[in-house]
Amino acid sequence: MAEPTGETSVRAEPVEASARGWFARLALAPGDLLRDKQYRPLWLSILTSSFGSQITMLAIPLTAAVLLHATPTQMGLLTAMEIAPFVLFSLPSGVWLDRVRKLPVYVAGELAIALVLASVPAVWALGWLGIGYLYVVAFVIGTVATTAGTAAQIVLTQVVPRSRLVEAHAKNALASSAAEVAGPGVAGALIRLVGAPVALLADAVLLLFSVVILRGLRIHETPGAKVPGQFWDALKEGLNFVRGSRLLVVLALTVGLWQMCYHATMVVQILFATRELGLNERQVGLCYVGLGIGTVVAGMLGHRISARIGTGPSLLWGCAICGAGWLQLAAAPANAWGVASFVFMLVCFGLGAVLIFINFLALRQAVTPEPLLARMTSTMRWLILIPALPGALLGGWLGEHLGLRWALAAGGVGALALAVCGWKMTLLRDLRGLPSAAKE
Repeated sequence: MAEPTGETSVRAEPVEASARGWFARLALAPGDLLRDKQYRPLWLSILTSSFGSQITMLAIPLTAAVLLHATPTQMGLLTAMEIAPFVLFSLPSGVWLDRVRKLPVYVAGELAIALVLASVPAVWALGWLGIGYLYVVAFVIGTVATTAGTAAQIVLTQVVPRSRLVEAHAKNALASSAAEVAGPGVAGALIRLVGAPVALLADAVLLLFSVVILRGLRIHETPGAKVPGQFWDALKEGLNFVRGSRLLVVLALTVGLWQMCYHATMVVQILFATRELGLNERQVGLCYVGLGIGTVVAGMLGHRISARIGTGPSLLWGCAICGAGWLQLAAAPANAWGVASFVFMLVCFGLGAVLIFINFLALRQAVTPEPLLARMTSTMRWLILIPALPGALLGGWLGEHLGLRWALAAGGVGALALAVCGWKMTLLRDLRGLPSAAKE
């Protein structure tokens, strides 16, 4: 082998210096949240479970639409079954959560969803899988998410200072969006290879990894310290707190109406992709990479956008971006341009939804005293998901009786109108930063 010449060494120096500079730019800033030893495991857990959720997001509706030949109305009912537990159980679960430690509830919820997902391929192998069983699975997932999802949101406030909640939610969205870029293509290929029911086993395994990570968190809390002893007194205290906050009422109304529009369009998206555009499972998965691109952009820039134009305007712009995406898809042709339009819709949804939720979650958590966090969270989730139930049913009905495009158009027009009305008629337009928590 020839000896290295001096010329080679001289040329290598600027390359090495350039590489060092590139890695330095990738390194975390000294005050970055991901340097925090408590927040980092939580972020890794979210990243892990988000990869699994990409499989479930595609596998369950594809099982219904392709394997079981579900109608638009049945797709609407499938979504409604997942929403119904939030309407039924959110309020009492909030009272209960304010009396217990949240992290164990969060961990138990991840484990429970892993088990119910693993049951689907077993039932399919036995020849018992039908749309009715998927309704049961959706209802169980919704029931677990009603409590464990609320607990997860509160765990974040126990790990991150309130002044950094927008940043934390943006980083959480970035973790989810990283999964949404790589996950859908892999999920679509996996579903195409082994079938949608069997693919759910991969999500179950990833959820088990998430459980292992979460068990390493150490959070000290004193649940129930300032919660009224009587169940109904505690329930009314949470309701009265939300009702007495003008900001929380406006947020619940705005995001609730957006949820109605979103669920009206969501129940027909897979049907539109498979029946109008003729895409197979792998192609649908590749299209959903667009969702990841939108959420990556919003996850990276959402905190800066909120700091620049304000938390309230960012939320309203999120509604408008989602609406524009749904509306343009309603008019898309059933050809290659239609596929591009479908991808663009997913990009818009990813960008808009993240802008909505990083600001919505941060605002409602910032204004709430710690002893009321669970009851506020459950009350707000209950309020915003009440409109989602008729939204899902309406989308299914429109898709079946008038056509899939009508459901997409209804959601698009509704979200755009909501953004305009929110700008003209609410305090969100002038809301720039995070308010302080009310006195306990």
